[in-house]
Amino acid sequence: MAAGRRCCASAPRPAVPHPSSRRPVRGLSRAVRLRCSQHRLARVAGERSADVLPPWRVPPGPWLWILLLTLLRLIAIILFFIWRIRHPHADGMWLWWISIVGDFWFGVTWLLNQVAKLNPIKRVPDLALLKQQFDDLPDGNSNLPRLDVFINTVDPINEPMIYTMNSILSILAVDYPVDRTATYLSDDGGSIIHYEGLLETANFAALWVPFCRKHCIEPRAPESYFSVKSRPYTGNAPDEFADDHRRMSREYDEFKVRLDALFTKIPERSDAYNAELKEGAKATWMADGTHWPGTWFDPAENHKKGQHAGIIKVMLIHPGDEPQFGAPASAANPLDFSAVDMRLPMLVYISREKSPSCDHQKKAGAMNVQLRVSALLTNAPFIINFDGDHYVNNSLAFRAAICFMLDRRDGDNTAFVQFPQRFDDVDPTDRYCNHNRVFFDATLLGLNGIQGPSYVGTGCMFRRIAVYGIDPPRWRSDDFKIVDNANKFGNSMYFINSIPSAANQEWSMTSPPADEESIKEELNNVMKCAYENGTEFGKEVGWVYNIATEDVVTGFRLHRTGWRSMYCRIEPDAFRGTAPINLTERLYQILRWSGGSLEMFFSHCPLLAGRRLNFMQRIAYTNMTAYPISSVFLVFYLLFPVIWIFRGEFYIQKPFPTYVLYLVIVIVMTELIGMVEIKWAGLTLLDWIRNEQFYIIGATAVYPLATLHIVLKLVLRGKGVSFKLTAKQATSTVNEKYAEMYIVQWAPLLIPTIVVIAVNIGAIGAAIGKAIVGGWSLLQMADASLGLVFNAWILLLIYPFALGIMGRWSKRPYILFILFVVAFVVVAAVVVAIHAVRTGSVRFHFRHSGGASFPTSWGF
Repeated sequence: MAAGRRCCASAPRPAVPHPSSRRPVRGLSRAVRLRCSQHRLARVAGERSADVLPPWRVPPGPWLWILLLTLLRLIAIILFFIWRIRHPHADGMWLWWISIVGDFWFGVTWLLNQVAKLNPIKRVPDLALLKQQFDDLPDGNSNLPRLDVFINTVDPINEPMIYTMNSILSILAVDYPVDRTATYLSDDGGSIIHYEGLLETANFAALWVPFCRKHCIEPRAPESYFSVKSRPYTGNAPDEFADDHRRMSREYDEFKVRLDALFTKIPERSDAYNAELKEGAKATWMADGTHWPGTWFDPAENHKKGQHAGIIKVMLIHPGDEPQFGAPASAANPLDFSAVDMRLPMLVYISREKSPSCDHQKKAGAMNVQLRVSALLTNAPFIINFDGDHYVNNSLAFRAAICFMLDRRDGDNTAFVQFPQRFDDVDPTDRYCNHNRVFFDATLLGLNGIQGPSYVGTGCMFRRIAVYGIDPPRWRSDDFKIVDNANKFGNSMYFINSIPSAANQEWSMTSPPADEESIKEELNNVMKCAYENGTEFGKEVGWVYNIATEDVVTGFRLHRTGWRSMYCRIEPDAFRGTAPINLTERLYQILRWSGGSLEMFFSHCPLLAGRRLNFMQRIAYTNMTAYPISSVFLVFYLLFPVIWIFRGEFYIQKPFPTYVLYLVIVIVMTELIGMVEIKWAGLTLLDWIRNEQFYIIGATAVYPLATLHIVLKLVLRGKGVSFKLTAKQATSTVNEKYAEMYIVQWAPLLIPTIVVIAVNIGAIGAAIGKAIVGGWSLLQMADASLGLVFNAWILLLIYPFALGIMGRWSKRPYILFILFVVAFVVVAAVVVAIHAVRTGSVRFHFRHSGGASFPTSWGF
């Protein structure tokens, strides 16, 4: 093991201070140094340090094996194609041409996928040094940069509100200076349920956050914390922990009851008010006796989904920079918080204005509104965004990302830090590959050695000025101006004036009161539907519009302009969320990703990007966006057994044994490369198998539809793939933990894969039937066996899908194998019966006896 490389960060360049800065920044005159450890998996070197290097370190051997196997496989592919071109199959040229083009495409996409992994780098933040340089100051304060947190939600039913509120509680309790974070919840449905749920959450946080600080608990989302039966105690008050834990558990149960009660409490309150008025529309009323300005339960003009005024409510104001300790234990307050800082970070509710005449651009549009609103209130130089079902699983996660942003070598040019996505409540075998670890822990790790990982939608920290479309320092000219064209940012001068200060990660401010008339007017202005007309929002500023995968395209835009990104994987996992464990919902999710990827390939073609995009990054983006096209050829291969059923042969290339030999060599080497890759990526064999299986499922059920959709869009100039909110499973009891996985939701997406299953079952059954009645030679039996291996391999890969459409019967997987055997026997019997009808008798052929004939009257 050789020396791991350490990098240090100096204090970032100062920028013009914001005019509303309320207090001076202390202690930043000295050079601030920060480092993160980095090592290349291909050349791991250095001194071992438990504090800096990761607990697992991969020696150079595995990566050298990958390079060697990749080279050998490339040589084998080239020789394979030379042989194929020299031996065309004259009896089936159409089939031969399809296979030639398909194999060539598979070879190209495999090569594109491999070259993007030639320089994988793992970086680990030095959190101890970060604390030493930024937190351990004489005055007890912190000089860590300010951070704005964005959370997005739409529907309290499809995205259960308990998830969203747990996410907020985990963020409020994160280990980061309380006066330097602000959380913004964007409720794109304008629902009073979310608003009053957030009020309840703010009240409960006054107990939950001090409890987390006092006892150093992890994770800091109560739903996840209380679901764990035992966990090592790491706090400083073990004698008080048991009593505090029981009290908080009761408080949390009561909190959940109050959240659930909102669904009946608010309608009852509104009905009572409406009964008193006895006229007008059935309004939805707030607790203070005023109309809810957002969506009403009974929709009315200007109070329905897609049509309501903008709403902004500051739930928790900026806490100030002086600690506020709690009270000692008493009869009224059984929890002793006398040594705990009781301050809570700023918390803001946002619901942007909606109008039927506007395209609101879904999540991307909501995040751009958050961008402008937060600029007027807190204007933190860094932003981190979450989906409503993700929570902070490691309270040090924010610090880990900031470590990369402040790195002196690459920090200034880093636009975002992407964490891998991790999920709770996925079945232990991860039947539908929800964890997707091959992508997050291998592909993104490979991209980390080029220009950085792609943005994947949640758990990502951004540099604010990068999102504004401003060039990175390494590409700025001498006469560079932060705001070179005010028109592209809209008509709010307050917002435009906030942009230069966002470039200064050292400045600090106390946010202005949101109830000041001037601020309220500006906030309402930047939330208006028409604000972005004539601006660059959705194009070169903010999150990108008019595409289903706005996350990947936004990250691509940042890379295209010269910014880089970082991949950060820490233990325990930084963030965790909820994945769709229903097969149909999972397929719809993949449809949106694959369709959006193809849209990106044709509308933002990586091959045509400017010179600031690294060549290898260009290759990686091409591979990540064009991959669904492979399914066109793959479906042909998977349906080729139809030829076997009706014609009795399944030859793509002759001489067949040589063709099979080449295929075996190429496929085996591919699988070996995959297994070595999971070794250096720290994955398991099950992760790799699930990835292979769900790629085939996606290639049969989803990718062809996405490809067809994009072709029709290009020909007919229609809309792209629409955004479909992925419904998440609600919390459930232990006995019903995976109940949703056994629910079958029939949809057209399921049909193509069912057809592929039927074809391959039919091919195996037909082979058995023809072997019985066909009088095959030993060579014919050998050829048929090779075809059967292909059919059996396809069925094994589609096995999770077959379980999914069985519903509750899939709790007993052996039933599926019984069904397969029965299907083989039935098909074989049909083949025998057809042969009997044609010949008038059935002759069973055996190798030594020569066979035995039976009259058709026997039922054959």
